[in-house]
Amino acid sequence: MADKKARLFVDGIDDPIELPVYCGTEGPDVIDVRPLSGKGLFTYDPGFVSTAACESKITYIDGDKGVLLHRGYPIEQLAEKSDYLEVCYLLLNGELPSVEQKQQFVDIVMNHTMVHEQITYFFRGFRRDAHPMAIMVACVGALSAFYHDSLDINDPHHREVCAFRLIAKMPTLAAMCYKYSIGQPFMYPRNDLGYADNFLRMMFGTPCQEYCSNPVLAKAMDLIFLLHADHEQNASTSTVRLAGSSGANPFACIASGIAALWGPAHGGANEAVLAMLQEIGDESRIDEFIQRAKDPDDAFRLMGFGHRVYHNFDPRAKVLKLACDQVLRELGIENDPLLKIATRLEQIALKDDYFIKRKLYPNVDFYSGIIMKAIGIPTSMFTVIFALARTIGWISHWSEFHSSPNRIGRPRQLYSGERRRDYPG
Repeated sequence: MADKKARLFVDGIDDPIELPVYCGTEGPDVIDVRPLSGKGLFTYDPGFVSTAACESKITYIDGDKGVLLHRGYPIEQLAEKSDYLEVCYLLLNGELPSVEQKQQFVDIVMNHTMVHEQITYFFRGFRRDAHPMAIMVACVGALSAFYHDSLDINDPHHREVCAFRLIAKMPTLAAMCYKYSIGQPFMYPRNDLGYADNFLRMMFGTPCQEYCSNPVLAKAMDLIFLLHADHEQNASTSTVRLAGSSGANPFACIASGIAALWGPAHGGANEAVLAMLQEIGDESRIDEFIQRAKDPDDAFRLMGFGHRVYHNFDPRAKVLKLACDQVLRELGIENDPLLKIATRLEQIALKDDYFIKRKLYPNVDFYSGIIMKAIGIPTSMFTVIFALARTIGWISHWSEFHSSPNRIGRPRQLYSGERRRDYPG
């Protein structure tokens, strides 16, 4: 039932068009424009930046206030008191788990970490220098050929099994992408390790030299996963929902999300941070690049500062800054040339009036890029790790979509091409 009504007056239409107005639990009111189609009208909103394409109970963002809530819980509290798998449970189920529920969930996920052995042969079809994201898109899409026993999207149990499989197998596939690119043998998962620790072992361990766990690095990796778990109706999540609306299997839908995330305007931001640091090259050139960043006629931009959604500060960045400091201290690499440039840029951005007035604070991509470089993860893997973390958000939105009445997505257009014309001759 609509809380309010809007009335739209259009030239050429005698009576005003009544549009229902709905009020959510948080955020702006939403005008239901569906009655317009009955009058031969559509709305025009390139990029859907002013359009609510769905109703969701999963994540809420207030960019002006720097607020990010998962099922109502602030991201800062989740980062302090929770871990990635608990947040996965929360996003999927709507509530935090009890101790018993958490343990059961972790056990199920960790028991699904193996991938079908034939998938290892699938990798051999790629060149060694293939981008890891290209391999991830293909491998995740191909999972439906290996796990076709739970593809009934209308069966809640099948949806749950697919969720478990995707959460569990993404770290294994991500690590396989890295190992394949450097010519090392794949490392099988160890279910006795934690989720992030297991991932780092599969990345950096070898059969002849076991990876030594480091709690500080594992905690930082888990935090990166947690802070990237979901971010409302962004490009990749909207892609997953739209693909899901056609009835496509969940593995194909998640593959579509990975493809959307691959774009440099979306998931490549932390790669861009490292590229910027490499372009600056030396601390002595920082002032030069700061001045270039302030020059509106210069194409150079400081990557990792400011955020399209957060017009104040990125709440995830505050949390990740502490982890970044801990990782650099733990590894004793504060004097790494690129990391020294990053530290100096951070100090300037937090004190310089130009950046403060424009609210160009370091964002989550800035700190996650630094942490992953410090750990030894190559930039080509940054977006793969983003996809790994965001899988829970994608599958939660996909499951929510299929848990209620839905219809296939069908955006409209403003046609500006030629009118009807006859073929010459």
